[in-house]
Amino acid sequence: MFALADCNNFFASCERVFRPDLEGKPVIVLSNNDGCAVARSNEAKALGIKMGDPYFKIRELAERGGVTVFSSNYALYGDMSHRVQEVLREWAPAVEQYSIDESFLDLRGMLTDDFDSWAKALSARCRRMTGIPVSVGVAPTKTLAKVASKLCKQYPKLRGGCYLHRPEDIEKVLRRFPITDIWGIGRRSVRKLEGMGVRTAWDYARLPASTVRSSFALPGWRTWKELQGEPCIEFEDMVEPRQSICVSRSFAKEIKDPSELCTQTATFALSAVHKLRSQDSLALEMLVFAMTNRFHADEPQAFSSRMVVFPDGTDDHRAIVVAAAEATRALFQPRYAYKKAGVLITRLAPREGFSRSLFEDPGLKEREGRLSRVLDELESAYGPGTVRFGVQGEGRVRMASERQSPHYTTRWSDIPKVRIG
Repeated sequence: MFALADCNNFFASCERVFRPDLEGKPVIVLSNNDGCAVARSNEAKALGIKMGDPYFKIRELAERGGVTVFSSNYALYGDMSHRVQEVLREWAPAVEQYSIDESFLDLRGMLTDDFDSWAKALSARCRRMTGIPVSVGVAPTKTLAKVASKLCKQYPKLRGGCYLHRPEDIEKVLRRFPITDIWGIGRRSVRKLEGMGVRTAWDYARLPASTVRSSFALPGWRTWKELQGEPCIEFEDMVEPRQSICVSRSFAKEIKDPSELCTQTATFALSAVHKLRSQDSLALEMLVFAMTNRFHADEPQAFSSRMVVFPDGTDDHRAIVVAAAEATRALFQPRYAYKKAGVLITRLAPREGFSRSLFEDPGLKEREGRLSRVLDELESAYGPGTVRFGVQGEGRVRMASERQSPHYTTRWSDIPKVRIG
């Protein structure tokens, strides 16, 4: 058996943990620069607010509906996700984190047959320990577990847990489950399936095997078999290393000063280095880019970029940050106002076993390695942003976040205070 633990309306739920007065009231969370809605409470959904709606288009609706609006607070959401993960790992032999708010659990070998009670108990435990409502779906395959978790959200009487395993129950659910909501079915496949008269998950599961094999790629074949109760999608409790790493942001205001743009890309590069080192990889190539605001069609437009090559591979903080700053100075053009920039490490190699150049200075590499390890230790002990390079300045990205909640769990000054008496 497999389970999927899915945090309900995760970003909005995180905000409610520290604002219990918002329980039962409409809440939305906006993307970077307060651009569009990326999370909505059920009450906000009922008002007609859709995922991805630009805020300037729904502002009036939000004000009329009494919606509480938050700027995104990713430090809070990341920490709350970690807390949910800790609870899940106490309850299952293995956990595969699929996204910030979803995790698959491998239940094979567990000494219980009452998975319905287990799922409900796990949901209640997550709510008690973290304050986050979690829907737990249990089924013979990962795809059906996804379906079961969605049922928990649709039917409150399930009390956060659903065990979907009897063939008659699976058929009943799949007959009413839209093909557009099936995990692993992309937009192109949906258009093709609708042209074949397939509207529900059950329609897809009943297609002949020969049709599925000839019309869809391997992921579509696996999904088809999983809907029939045959596990085909592997469980991975180890996270695969990224094949590329990208850190980019839009700015609250356009940047016309090359030094300020260097400050931003250097900060992005440092963040990329942390991700690179966390998976024991080396950078071979890095693309630094900046672009103008495409929504200002009356202004000069540009996408400027520079490629940096590290022939010997590196995970050195200083080397990558300095290279990003130098590339930014090279790509900068004074006639443009830049709205977004980023750093993309396009080629990675595993650190273990990487062949070094014969002309490489081993002493220099050893000194760089010691410095990087010290920086890692300081960041680990005192938090992100503890150490910055001079080119970063204050190291802050200019983003609109007027409605951002406090960093309740990650910043000492924002820890909630309780007064008694």
